[in-house]
Amino acid sequence: MCLDEHCGHPAETGEDTGTGALNRRRLLTAAATGAAALTLAPVSFTQARAATGTPKGSARAAGDVTRVVTGHLETGAADFVYLPVVVPKGVQKIAVEYSYDKPSVPAGTPGNSCDIGVFDQRGIKLGSRGFRGWSGGFRTSFEISNSEATPGYLPGPIQPGTWNIVLGPYQVAPQGMNYEVKVTLTYGDPGPAFTPAYPPRRAKGRGRAWYRGDGHLHTVYSDGKRLPAEVAAGARAAGLDFMVSTDHNTSSSHAVWGQYAGEDLLIITGEEITTRNGHWLALGLPAGEWIDWRYRSRDDLFHRFAQQVHRSGGLVVPAHPYCPYVACQWKFGYDDADAIEVWNGPWTYDDESAVDTWDAKLGEAVRTGKRWIPAVGDSDAHSDPQVIGLPHNVVYADDLATDAILSGIRAGRNWIAESASVQLAFAAGGRGRQTGIGGTLTTPADAPVDVRLDVQGVPNGTVRFITDEGQMHQESLPGSGTGTVTWRTTSSLAAYVRAEVRHPMADGGPGHGNTMGPALEWGPMAALTNPIFLRRA
Repeated sequence: MCLDEHCGHPAETGEDTGTGALNRRRLLTAAATGAAALTLAPVSFTQARAATGTPKGSARAAGDVTRVVTGHLETGAADFVYLPVVVPKGVQKIAVEYSYDKPSVPAGTPGNSCDIGVFDQRGIKLGSRGFRGWSGGFRTSFEISNSEATPGYLPGPIQPGTWNIVLGPYQVAPQGMNYEVKVTLTYGDPGPAFTPAYPPRRAKGRGRAWYRGDGHLHTVYSDGKRLPAEVAAGARAAGLDFMVSTDHNTSSSHAVWGQYAGEDLLIITGEEITTRNGHWLALGLPAGEWIDWRYRSRDDLFHRFAQQVHRSGGLVVPAHPYCPYVACQWKFGYDDADAIEVWNGPWTYDDESAVDTWDAKLGEAVRTGKRWIPAVGDSDAHSDPQVIGLPHNVVYADDLATDAILSGIRAGRNWIAESASVQLAFAAGGRGRQTGIGGTLTTPADAPVDVRLDVQGVPNGTVRFITDEGQMHQESLPGSGTGTVTWRTTSSLAAYVRAEVRHPMADGGPGHGNTMGPALEWGPMAALTNPIFLRRA
């Protein structure tokens, strides 16, 4: 299949009892979603006949029937290609396999890459309840039945009607992409229903306290290589109190987390929504809720799905906004964001850019009087050797419960740590009043405000105090990694102050230079706080 109406049509082969040529099918166009989409003519299956001698209404004869569809996509193909499959009554299981060619391309030219998923008879409209699973490009096949499904897909009844297999050709080589989709229906009794095990929304906490958690984690239910049991074990080993499940474009893992949660670990359900113009996290979704991803920034649909998350009590968090990979950089703006993921995995220049953008947004909030957007940091760990909890958030919350953790992040009462070995306390006070991370201290314009940071766990680290003017104080920590850094300012000089704790440069040499003095020596981030705001009385 291709976008140009003058291209050749896709072909389909196969029949009920074997393989053979079927008629070539005409290409149909459709606008079922916000992004550009194409729809192939439907693939039909005959209804299963009752087994000989069975009473009316009893089990239908078991057996498999396969159809094979082949086609071609040209460069510039639509974001999503839909293959309708007319499913008759009496189907126990649907199985799909797909493949596509990967011709050689010149260096610097994208090669073929194609995702896959499926919607059931309830439809493919944007936000449809018909969503039954997505595996991106991580799998070449999947199965769905009433009792079980391939990770990434939702078990449940195989109801009759028109299902749609979804291809997502997000990169097409100059030569185009040849693809093949094999659909197999198995007839028979549906089998027992799947029973989900959703995680509880509360664990045994310490009351109002600081809680550590990683808000961006993947499993085999999308493109991760870790089982849910391994991710939960990794979160515990990292000293975390909570974690968020954020598999790409699917809610399927929600139904298994209950067996891995416990009094010591709160597991929050979520999703990473992976669009063609950036990725975002939906944190704290009700278990089983799914958020659509089939739109671009130019479609002006992001707000609709951000609002869906907000109505459910969840948070909208643009993820790794400066990620250099295709379709990863954030293009939707920050008007609907509850937080920004400024630190993703081991510290890189991408994170430096994200922090700079976030800091500029703080200055904008001060200037306009609009709300400010907190920062978060997460590991985005998929598999070994990626480290769960590098980094993670330390959130001040009323309890170790989903709503309380989300409230703490929404209010910016959190800081980011590279590991549980890093401890800090950050506060600002004056005239007998004091506030901490995410708070506001109101004082007379010329009244002294003392800013204090207590740190542990960063040997020879560098502490930086940054305001709306930029860096205003820098001080080194001793070899023990434990120290206290203080600085005095006023609300007339600083609209906010935030703290960074950096490791030394890897080579021991200087870091960034400035015009205020000698070269500044700092390296990768060890800890980063949200700001304390200073308001003139």
